[in-house]
Amino acid sequence: MSSFGGEIRRLEAAQRRVEREAKMRQSDLDRRLKEQAKLSSLEQARLEVEAYENVLEVLLSIHKDQHPATDWHKFASSIPPHPPPRLARHELAQFLKYSISEVIQSQEERDMGLETARQNDEREYEMARSNYAGEFAHWERLHSLAKRVLTGEARAYTQAISEFPNLSELSNLGSSIHLTVHDPKLVESVLKVNGRDRIPSETKSLTAGGKVAIRPMPKARFHEIYQDYVCGCVLRLAREIFALLPVESVILTATVDGIDSRTGHAAELPVLSMAAPRALIEQLDFERLSPSDALENFLHRGDVRASRKSDAFVQIVPLTPDDISIIRPETLDAISLLNQLRLFSAEFDAKLKPKTPEAMTQPTNGDLPL
Repeated sequence: MSSFGGEIRRLEAAQRRVEREAKMRQSDLDRRLKEQAKLSSLEQARLEVEAYENVLEVLLSIHKDQHPATDWHKFASSIPPHPPPRLARHELAQFLKYSISEVIQSQEERDMGLETARQNDEREYEMARSNYAGEFAHWERLHSLAKRVLTGEARAYTQAISEFPNLSELSNLGSSIHLTVHDPKLVESVLKVNGRDRIPSETKSLTAGGKVAIRPMPKARFHEIYQDYVCGCVLRLAREIFALLPVESVILTATVDGIDSRTGHAAELPVLSMAAPRALIEQLDFERLSPSDALENFLHRGDVRASRKSDAFVQIVPLTPDDISIIRPETLDAISLLNQLRLFSAEFDAKLKPKTPEAMTQPTNGDLPL
């Protein structure tokens, strides 16, 4: 009996030990699952905040990118593609095969093999001719467009805008673009920015506990982001136009949806207008500048700082070609060009030469002595 009872107790102890081990494994598994769920939740929170920050980065860095400059001279001087030669590669291979083969074949079998090879050669030639026709048509269209662009043809400018992808990203970000060619050196563009609904209305951040904190975006911050986005679009548009077209200056006007104070109806309101010379655009460091602050480098209409304070865009009258003076050397005769150079030199010297106290007290043009 004692032996039997001891065996029972031993089995019961073994069973309890197995149960304890199973519970320990279950507890360990539950703990690992909780840690994994916690880690997954943290990763999801990080991903959500990262996606939010990426949206802002895309909006506020649109001015930093630019397509490579289009080399119209290269396109205009390029030679057409060569037409494909008619080759007998398969026929020659089949003929050599018959020449070294030890298998005796009838003349009919040889003729059939050669005919099949000739058909393969003809099929490859027709495919090459079809590819050549497409390549030649593309070259001819681009070659002709390049020559027309270099001569300053207005329709060539608009065709280049429509066929090249320089402005596609602006359109993808919710903008429409209208281009007017005033002359070979000056174009004007109106940029419709549909971006107000693209600015997040909430802010997202990661708490110390690994959760996403969502708060309403302050109105001042919202408008600051939107203003920088609008200014960034204008600067990006200027860069893309200069990269694509051989113009010297552009007039850019940004419009947004708003309420016309004169009628009380919804309207497309011009809120920013800028005249940008190519030389000035090419001097800016777009990686480090602030789009709104960069406007101070240009003749422009639209007070971004005032509009930030009022939390609303202020409608403006866009710039026109009459508002900017563009002096072109090719339009001046020798005497006028010399006089213009002398004027520039005098203005440059005056800016570099420090003013003396006596000079500062002298009346300038347009000032009346006291």
